[in-house]
Amino acid sequence: MELACLDLEGVLVPEIWIAFSERTGIEELRATTRDIPDYDVLMKQRLALLDKHGLKIDDIQQVIATLEPLPGALDFVDWLRERFQVIILSDTFYEFSQPLMRQLHWPTLLCHRLIVDDSGRVVDYKLRQKDPKRASVMALHSLKYRVLAAGDSYNDTTMLAEADVGFLIHAPRNVADEFPQFKSVATLAELKAAFVDASDRPLTM
Repeated sequence: MELACLDLEGVLVPEIWIAFSERTGIEELRATTRDIPDYDVLMKQRLALLDKHGLKIDDIQQVIATLEPLPGALDFVDWLRERFQVIILSDTFYEFSQPLMRQLHWPTLLCHRLIVDDSGRVVDYKLRQKDPKRASVMALHSLKYRVLAAGDSYNDTTMLAEADVGFLIHAPRNVADEFPQFKSVATLAELKAAFVDASDRPLTM
């Protein structure tokens, strides 16, 4: 049996923190795992900026409510779910994900939790586990699944390495250059073709 694992932001939906940066005008909030590979460093920077500017969970959720999946993402997910079991492995948070998951017709999502105080201030975050994307693929391998995976950033590379086949999509040049072992594609149409080629079963486009 084959299973597909996908990152969320930058692959199927816009980068939430970039969208929030554009809405608030806080340039430092544009940083993602494409820029800062260490997720803990990145999140501590984000939390400090939220605190500095008095921004709360509702402010972020209001921006997320305006976002839509990337062009072609819903069709791609629907196509993929007809041919694979599909799991979204993301470093986003359940407190962010609902509006976007609804638009993608509720694929299975494994991600993290934010810790929010009674005033709505985001005070911390809780990872599901260490190196969660790689750990998830390892667990799926223990269940005897063959895993094809796709992501766009540094925090996806251990998932791609653990998968039977890994792809980069929409990856910035620095990530693609640093990880040439993963085929890099520019569009969801190209990713669809890559999944067809990599599958050990005959698939139709």
